[in-house]
Amino acid sequence: MQGKIIKGIAGFYYIHAEDNEVYECKAKGIFRKDNRKPLVGDNVEIEVLDEKEKEGSVTAILPRKNSLIRPAVANVDQAFVIFAMENPKPNFMLLDRFLIMMEQADIPVTICFNKKDLGTREELDFLYETYQSCGYKVILSSTYQGDGMEEIKKILQGKTTVVAGPSGVGKSSITNALQGNVQMETGEISKKLKRGKHTTRHSQVIPAGKDTYLVDTPGFSCLYLSDMEEQELKDYFPEFRKYEGQCRFQGCRHIHEPGCAVKEALDNHEISSLRYEDYLGLYEELKEKRRF
Repeated sequence: MQGKIIKGIAGFYYIHAEDNEVYECKAKGIFRKDNRKPLVGDNVEIEVLDEKEKEGSVTAILPRKNSLIRPAVANVDQAFVIFAMENPKPNFMLLDRFLIMMEQADIPVTICFNKKDLGTREELDFLYETYQSCGYKVILSSTYQGDGMEEIKKILQGKTTVVAGPSGVGKSSITNALQGNVQMETGEISKKLKRGKHTTRHSQVIPAGKDTYLVDTPGFSCLYLSDMEEQELKDYFPEFRKYEGQCRFQGCRHIHEPGCAVKEALDNHEISSLRYEDYLGLYEELKEKRRF
């Protein structure tokens, strides 16, 4: 039987199987031998060991489309990252770190600024323009007023989406609102997970309709870029791409070099100064890390 890992902790994997049941499974030792570890989001084959207790064994991990390290998930179609306009205020450096990580993994991102009712029109317009101009889809939402929910549902329909963001931004409220009509379908799954031996807060997949899954991740307050040299950083700022090849020097890093098309675009307000300042900060951080 095939299914998807919707939660994994302490060697136990909870599989949402094709019969719409959830099975608590252990993974066969062969995965450890091959140095392969099942991830939340993996499509797997299982052998049912106890039909009544819904227990089984993971016998095969099917080929992955992609995988992420943080959050540790596989087979993701897109990311949906949520920040709030207030309580807490958006941390733009944290947002840009997340966007870079998704660019590295070639995963499309939609940015949601929630609690729009707490922001001014000027603030909302500024954030919308800043990130929309980089090529990201931006949604301004309010769970309090119900704004943006239908647009969000359309974006998530039929896809497996990582839902991420810092604590307190309204991630749970949005996730709960999105489940809406499928509450009955997910009710039994929730019961099964709570009956399980392990309920520590980890990433988990929430079925939210036909072929629609939300990968709910623990709130993050810090992210560190890894597996990257400082000279590669510019490749993960999509707004720089249209200026590539227009700089005077090949391999321009868009910092101190004369004749830089990106800096010229910055001076002409064609590139966001907020994003560029974050680029400089992250460049120095990567450069410093290399020294040590």
